[in-house]
Amino acid sequence: MSAPLDPPLQRGPLRGLLQALRDTPALGWSFLYFFCLLSGYYVLRPVREAMASSSDLQEVFPPALIAWFGSEGIPLQDFVLQFLFTCVFLIMLVLQPVYGWLVSRQPRRVFMPVVYGFFIVTLLGFHLMFDSNVPGRGMAFFFWVTVFNLFAVAVFWSFMADVFSNAQARAYYGYIGAAGTLGAFLGPVITGALVQRVGIANLMLVSAGFLSICLLCIWRLRHWAILREREQQLVSGEQPMGGSVLDGLKLIVREPLLRWLALLVVFGVGVGTLLYNQQVSIVRVAYPDPEARTAFYSHLDLAVNTLTLLVQLTLTRWLLSRHGVAPALLIPALAIIVGFSVLAASPLPLLVAVVQVVTRASEFSLFKPARETLYTRVDRQWRYKAGAAIDTVVYRGADLSFTWVHKGLSLLGSNIVFAGGIVVASLMTLAAFGVLRQEKILPRDR
Repeated sequence: MSAPLDPPLQRGPLRGLLQALRDTPALGWSFLYFFCLLSGYYVLRPVREAMASSSDLQEVFPPALIAWFGSEGIPLQDFVLQFLFTCVFLIMLVLQPVYGWLVSRQPRRVFMPVVYGFFIVTLLGFHLMFDSNVPGRGMAFFFWVTVFNLFAVAVFWSFMADVFSNAQARAYYGYIGAAGTLGAFLGPVITGALVQRVGIANLMLVSAGFLSICLLCIWRLRHWAILREREQQLVSGEQPMGGSVLDGLKLIVREPLLRWLALLVVFGVGVGTLLYNQQVSIVRVAYPDPEARTAFYSHLDLAVNTLTLLVQLTLTRWLLSRHGVAPALLIPALAIIVGFSVLAASPLPLLVAVVQVVTRASEFSLFKPARETLYTRVDRQWRYKAGAAIDTVVYRGADLSFTWVHKGLSLLGSNIVFAGGIVVASLMTLAAFGVLRQEKILPRDR
């Protein structure tokens, strides 16, 4: 792999991108991979949001579950998100050891196609469920999309750390993120244009097509991952990693950097969950029709992705290459504190949507690329096991915890919810400083 370690910044975003594509063929395949991955996900995301905010319990939950809650005198309608996120966390606890076994016992050429192949096959099953209006399809789909988003994206970034060095990651991850953002643009456009014409069921087939292209990209990128491992004398990903299925969680407990990264994710998820849940309560009242809710969320995603792309093309690469990960971690944290302060003073629906756009865009364009560059400087056990554990079990544990925190705070009013968000965002900022202190002692590229 003959790529410059730090392509010149003075070329400008477009010229720098074209030169990077000429220097590093793997970059083009990485673009296509992330573009198709996020296109496939964002075709489905508005459907998930529509299911979560549905006022029709029969659309979301199986009749037996509804009957059980009724017999116990529990108003299920008041605990939809709490129930869904509790179940997602339990699913993650079950799947994490399965994933740990897969990456420990199988080489990269096996476990990556297996992960994506599983998602493609299950999408075909959801096509049949939605086409037949199977009761409880909303709950099952919510679980699936949430698991898919975390595992598929975590595997992608771990694989990128196999392909690119740290210096290349700082130079290229902004571009790769922009390719994903373009895919995230396309997904809601497809959903908004097709959902009322072809129905929700056929969107599953569209997403499955995008994931099939991801399999091709994985096959092509293996070549450059193997070259980098040979050139830098790294442990080959073509051999099973070995170890325990719980190594990821053990590493988080043992290693200070991973502990701070876990805390950073916990508080980052916290502010996002508080904001998301408050938004759902607003949308449920404003858009009772599932197609209308789906269209609303697709428009919100378009706004998020527009801002994300602008930052990725103009700021992300410059910040990471010139100043390292510090500004990319701290700027989103400070922006969230400002946004929640505004909402605590005036929690208007339009302001909630605006802060949601800014929060998610700063996470995708700055926060996520900064975190992922750190994994290029650690071994594969940290990337595939600890990194995946943080992005799945830790992430969903935080999601579950703050879903219940939101339930308690919401009883006191929107202002209290957002005031609590200021505290969580401040803790997120402290965790970012902890990560920065620990990353200074990581080894550089060989």
